[in-house]
Amino acid sequence: MAHLIRHKLTNKLTNAAHTVSNKSQAKVSGVFARLGFQAATDEEGLGFAECDDLDYDYRQGMQMDVLQGEEEGGNMEGEGDLEGDSHYQRDGTGPRPSSLKTGGSLDEDKPKITSWEAGWNVTNAIQGMFVLGLPYAILHGGYLGLFLIIFAAVVCCYTGKILIACLYEENEDGIKVRVRDSYVDIANACCTPRFPALGGHVVNVAQIIELVMTCILYVVVSGNLMYNSFPGFPVSQKAWSVVATAALLPCAFLKNLKAVSKFSLLCTLAHFVINVLVIAYCLSRAREWAWEKVKFYIDVKKFPISIGIIVFSYTSQIFLPSLEGNMQKPSEFHCMMDWTHIAACVLKGLFALVAYLTWADATKEVITDNLPSTIRAVVNLFLVAKALLSYPLPFFAAVEVLEKSLFQDGGRALFPDCYGPGGQLKSWGLGLRVALVVFTLLMAVFVPHFALLMGLTGSLTGAGLCFLLPSLFHLKLQWRNLLWHHVFFDVAIFVIGGICAISGFIHSIEGLIEAFRYNIHD
Repeated sequence: MAHLIRHKLTNKLTNAAHTVSNKSQAKVSGVFARLGFQAATDEEGLGFAECDDLDYDYRQGMQMDVLQGEEEGGNMEGEGDLEGDSHYQRDGTGPRPSSLKTGGSLDEDKPKITSWEAGWNVTNAIQGMFVLGLPYAILHGGYLGLFLIIFAAVVCCYTGKILIACLYEENEDGIKVRVRDSYVDIANACCTPRFPALGGHVVNVAQIIELVMTCILYVVVSGNLMYNSFPGFPVSQKAWSVVATAALLPCAFLKNLKAVSKFSLLCTLAHFVINVLVIAYCLSRAREWAWEKVKFYIDVKKFPISIGIIVFSYTSQIFLPSLEGNMQKPSEFHCMMDWTHIAACVLKGLFALVAYLTWADATKEVITDNLPSTIRAVVNLFLVAKALLSYPLPFFAAVEVLEKSLFQDGGRALFPDCYGPGGQLKSWGLGLRVALVVFTLLMAVFVPHFALLMGLTGSLTGAGLCFLLPSLFHLKLQWRNLLWHHVFFDVAIFVIGGICAISGFIHSIEGLIEAFRYNIHD
């Protein structure tokens, strides 16, 4: 009897120790969440790195395991299997944890984020370093460019809300219940029953294109900034791009983003300081502002590219379902979207206008290139460091989407798994990753035009993911519950988004072909 009592007492003490350990891990994760780093809850946490608008490191946030088993195998007597979040398992094949027999579900124990923390992530997504290209959009659009910055903010805010509405359906009692988890789930639901997987494939392709194009933009901007920082060096922009890519080759060996994501807050603060420096310099030259240069005319040939630039700076829809599902109070999502997009609209508009007024017709594709050489080198070096640290996030996200779609799709993949039985990366899988890095370099070398590539991405995937698909899905899934003005808004956004996407895409392609031919002959 004494032995049995001692055995039960030992088990209780062990379980209590495990519980304290798990709670301490949750508290640490909560601290990071209060700094703006929320934990991804499902496979669409991948979108936190994808859609940067510009900065994918902030969209994805700092991913961490909130709770995981202390014992090997995760089995504890008297408790269910305590698994880590399957998102953090590299091969993505691990089971999602469902519940704990200690009285609460794992989802309940995961630290949720407040509306302010969610707003931090959205702000970082739509206030990234690519806002440095907005003054160039004003150069070709004038006051109409400023209007588009406001219009894009309103539309993207609205489409973000209706996209979240597509996650819910009313039950028999008229209560809205969340029945979908991701953008892909919404797309697949719209194509059911004839083509149940078609919508998901379309969204994944758009996501991959945007991720890869973002990687290319980081290489282009790194080469451009280094070339303009040291004009006296006998090194071309293409050569600087090669140097930047050489520093990025270790990305091919990434298994997770924990090490890289530690720099995300530092990158955010650095970018904030850079924006303040640029605006401060512009304000110091306020007496020389060229108000007469801001007109209502537009450059018909180049303005459609400006539309893509502006739209791309607002892209955040792809990760919103995960973000809303991870909020403590999802009912505050609409309010959060309102104030984040209002703030983004005001800040972007002021930044673009002030910068353009300072340099007028001399405004360059990347506004920091207009700064005096004494300031430019320092600012550009910070931006290059930020770009290089940001590159692994969209790269890793693109690799995960490709691997999951082509190599790990539950036995339906087109190609064999690129990982061995022990989880080690096979040689040809590593070669695939290296090839992706090299591809981003080749694109950056042959088309080293930041504005053209950004405009193309915004016109192709930005308009599709932010304008076309949300309005189309909303009409398809919520048709019975829509009022007439909602139908009007959805149709109008779909038409306007389609026109902007087609015109921007055509003009961007023309510019890219011309630039490609020039570089080939050069």
